[in-house]
Amino acid sequence: MIRLARRPLLLAAILAAPKVARAQSYPARPVRVIVPFPPGNSTDIVARFIADGLSRSWQQRLVVDNRSGGAGAVGMDAGAHAPGDGYTLVVGSSGTLAVNPAIIPNLSYDVLRDFAPISNLATMPLLLLARPDFPANTLPELQVLARQRPGELGYGSPGPGTAGHLAGEYLAHRAGIRMQHVPYRGTGPALADLLGGTLPLVSDSLASALPHVQEGRLKALVITGRNRAPQLPNVPTAAETLGKFEAVGWIGMVAPAATPGPLVTQINAEVVRILRDPASSQRLESLGGSPDPRTPAEFATFIRSETEKWREVARIANVKLDG
Repeated sequence: MIRLARRPLLLAAILAAPKVARAQSYPARPVRVIVPFPPGNSTDIVARFIADGLSRSWQQRLVVDNRSGGAGAVGMDAGAHAPGDGYTLVVGSSGTLAVNPAIIPNLSYDVLRDFAPISNLATMPLLLLARPDFPANTLPELQVLARQRPGELGYGSPGPGTAGHLAGEYLAHRAGIRMQHVPYRGTGPALADLLGGTLPLVSDSLASALPHVQEGRLKALVITGRNRAPQLPNVPTAAETLGKFEAVGWIGMVAPAATPGPLVTQINAEVVRILRDPASSQRLESLGGSPDPRTPAEFATFIRSETEKWREVARIANVKLDG
């Protein structure tokens, strides 16, 4: 009787064994990482950083797939419709994961319906950038210049609905000035026009702009974080002029919604391990970001709160986009 009673348990263990083996062997082939922006964007930079860490840990290739367009919707749609088997991951930004849902009424994807949050990866402040010969060097000087030329100064961003766009609008609103938003398809083209002198200003992340500022090709008038950035300690925050002000971009990883919970947990554990590794953390900070590891549940809550924050910023700055 004892042997008979044990047979169902033994059978169940045998049947479960292949599933355990499959989970333990993940990933058994290359993993695609969709980035909804062109190469050179801050999201792309962080995505390649984390992909490199995961590839070393998993001993598998992680292939970054840049799918730009539609304020990031093209890449997000591709990720939403990918199989939920762990072999497609998406690294999105505050623009695609929180700003777009806040300002685009008919957005083609729903972040918390179509995706399984894995973890935030990094937070980073944004900079308002100019060429060294731009007549203003600080936010107060920009306020004087912009009031002399209301609506004439254009500022570029990586695209409509990005954190660079919203931060620029919010900064102009709080500073009491008018600037013309000039959307680009990614960071690279915006910075190229700024460096070439055809665009006076760009609002973009610290990660994208840091090398240009450190090497003197561009200057930062102001930074939008709560505190000065350790990478650029001489650049004042907007809050030093405007009082309470913060507009921080962030970059996080999600998977298609059908991805099994245990697999999401497994990926999260490895991502968090990388972000908490001192050498990796130092490397990420050198790229302009601050590690921000979270559990999947914490990241889901963070996405909701950020969407509400950017929705209020969009209302204040009167920013609306068509889906």
